[in-house]
Amino acid sequence: MIEGDPVSWLVVEPGWKVVDAEGNEVGQVEEVEGDLNADIFNGLIISTGLLGGRRYVPAEQTSLITVGRVHLRLTNDEVKDLTDAPAPS
Repeated sequence: MIEGDPVSWLVVEPGWKVVDAEGNEVGQVEEVEGDLNADIFNGLIISTGLLGGRRYVPAEQTSLITVGRVHLRLTNDEVKDLTDAPAPS
């Protein structure tokens, strides 16, 4: 795979960068949520830094997934306003 080419949500891994609508890094992927058997992508839990916490990003707010990077339709401020994701158990 070449960086920049679109890829499936199925290959997204924890640690991938998450960027906002302007291309600014806003966090990293912690978890990918979906149904592998039905190929249904529900969303992501991202870490937005030590003070930012964990946020849930619905699948419809992703615009593009490339190798190592998830692009969002949201601005940085909109990412901050997302629902807090529960702490890992």
